Amino acid sequence: MTTALIILAAGKGTRMASDLPKVLHEIGGAPLLVHAMASGQVLSPARTVVVAGHGAEAVEAAALRHDSAAEVVRQTEQKGTAHAVAQARPALADYQGDALVLYGDTPLIRPETLERMMQARRDHAVVVLGFEAADPGRYGRLKTEGDTLLGIVEFKEATEEERAITLCNSGVVAADAATLFDLIDAVGNDNASGEYYLTDIVAIARERGLGATVVRCDEAETLGVNTRAQLAEAEAAFQARARAAAMAEGATLTAPETVYFARDTVLGRDVVVEPHVVFGPGVTVEDGATLRAFSHLEGCRVGRGATVGPYARLRPGTDLGEGVKIGNFVETKNAEIATGAKVNHLSYVGDARIGARSNIGAGTVTCNYDGVSKHRTTLGEDVFVGSGTMLVAPVTLGDGAMAAAGSAITKDVAAGDLAFGRARQDNKPGLAARLFQRLREAKAGREKES
Repeated sequence: MTTALIILAAGKGTRMASDLPKVLHEIGGAPLLVHAMASGQVLSPARTVVVAGHGAEAVEAAALRHDSAAEVVRQTEQKGTAHAVAQARPALADYQGDALVLYGDTPLIRPETLERMMQARRDHAVVVLGFEAADPGRYGRLKTEGDTLLGIVEFKEATEEERAITLCNSGVVAADAATLFDLIDAVGNDNASGEYYLTDIVAIARERGLGATVVRCDEAETLGVNTRAQLAEAEAAFQARARAAAMAEGATLTAPETVYFARDTVLGRDVVVEPHVVFGPGVTVEDGATLRAFSHLEGCRVGRGATVGPYARLRPGTDLGEGVKIGNFVETKNAEIATGAKVNHLSYVGDARIGARSNIGAGTVTCNYDGVSKHRTTLGEDVFVGSGTMLVAPVTLGDGAMAAAGSAITKDVAAGDLAFGRARQDNKPGLAARLFQRLREAKAGREKES
């Protein structure tokens, strides 16, 4: 049976105290909405429908960046969760199969939990995701008898006996799509909030002789983000999960609690990550690489056995070949650095290609920007660039070429050539001593006058 995802993302998130729609706040370098969409991808959904409301244009843009095939519909009035799900009906008018309702502000549900829900759907018309709450608070309560879900009671409507129940509703629901919308048609708003609750479909289903059940998950998976404090809590939970997964898959984190992952970080086997390394989005690190302390990586690939840092910054477009060495206080951007090349100290390499085994001396800068346009620097294989060299792009150094230390290289250098690009040194005997004497006398005169 095929599955369609319906992701509710219309809320304003007033308690976030933000102009940004709640579902676009980020954990792990990606919007909450993207985490919810990514969790559902394990089901290979035939359709994904995002229900947007507050900040709909921005929400739609974020959804389509992640999945260009997603459909975004509008909930112009917020009348409750059942009303929100109903907005997806036109987008699924020609669809036959199951529907799974997720929430754009609930980023931590594990893919395997959703798989268990869809397995339960084979035997039950309606499947609800529930959890045992340490402090049930104002969650809706799930009334059960064995594996059978009898109903969902919202906190506002619950009796004292029902409020004592600790099995709580996450809001996540799976059902046949046609059945789901049919049940929603029967939902009313005769309740304390005057809203159309999606939770009412369980009682309606049972009245019609349809079975319902609960799939249980850990409470941590169901954390919904409504405040900045909850956003921080979700970030901490995501990071703990990402660190554990990285180590389980063969990476060494010498101080795990100090390493910060993005949602899509990929680490190979036997990668070593030292303390205080931060991964932005889009990073892949291949087997056996070492990331030394206090380095920041984003939008880059680190090749097998490469070493980065300490205190290095790899910006988007960086591609490091096998065995490359990037040292302390080196920044790279949009740079391909080939097998065995070295950029060991205090250098900037941007919009460049550095050939295999080339060596970039300390303090080298690729001057890639003229104030209007970016230009490329190209170094062949086995090139040596002396310390303190400015490579003024566009410029090319051929295989085996050398740039003398302190040079400003503004012209191409042919293979095997040595380039000097600095003023000739001229020593003036005794001039330093005479100059210092003159300066001291001038200073003494000023002090006497004051």
